[in-house]
Amino acid sequence: MNRAALASTFDESLAAAAHADEALIAIRDLHLAYDGVPVLNGIDLTVKRGQAVSIIGPSGSGKSTILRCINGLATPQRGTIHIDGIDVGAQQTEAQRLALRKRVGFVFQQYNLFPHLSVLDNLTIAPRRVLGRSCAQAESEAHALLAKVRLADKAQVYPGELSGGQQQRVAIARTLAMRPDLILFDEVTSALDPETVGEVLNVIGELADEGQTCVLVTHEMRFAAEISDEVFFTERGVIVEHGPAAQLFGQPRHERTRLFLQRARGEDRSRLPLRAV
Repeated sequence: MNRAALASTFDESLAAAAHADEALIAIRDLHLAYDGVPVLNGIDLTVKRGQAVSIIGPSGSGKSTILRCINGLATPQRGTIHIDGIDVGAQQTEAQRLALRKRVGFVFQQYNLFPHLSVLDNLTIAPRRVLGRSCAQAESEAHALLAKVRLADKAQVYPGELSGGQQQRVAIARTLAMRPDLILFDEVTSALDPETVGEVLNVIGELADEGQTCVLVTHEMRFAAEISDEVFFTERGVIVEHGPAAQLFGQPRHERTRLFLQRARGEDRSRLPLRAV
């Protein structure tokens, strides 16, 4: 390879590395109150492209509200949210909000599948209607995603015929069908029985391993410790502490974090073996 080609390759590598290090989500001084009751009190949070980030904390600490603000489902009274440089608060028209939500997937506690549609149709309806995929292309991609979440044989069944864990995996596959830059997971195992929690967490863990940018609100402490690049502990609408998962779970700096983790670990339902790093 000649010198010019080497220089070009080097420049491309630097550009790719810089792109990977960019903040995909940048939240600054976020405040939100409902009927005068503060829910978020000055949240600052950054997520880099390719990171898996967990938000943990007691119920009512504002965790799910942060996700709803990121996706534009809740409107803060103060502060800014940028997704890949786009100001979420400035997206005022329905077309602008739709364009943003194409890039930000959201998997909820409840599966929100269309009960009258087959699993395959649940996965293809949005890519066809929103992304303009042909029926053949949407179905081909849907079958590949169902195989990915280990439900290849369930394409023609209806949601009511599936277990809770299977329905949640379909919901994840449906989100992936939109090829989002970012996926938000809001307590996706909270409605599941203990036997099906692991099958959903395994799918999320595999996505994180593949470099899918993920933000999770979860009570599964062991799982959060395993997959997260960074963890944010919230209470009463503020971030009490944040840092790399190993540091926050292994040597939390704040007494409140230590107390929360002591109590939460006793309730942790995840029973996954740690994956090799």
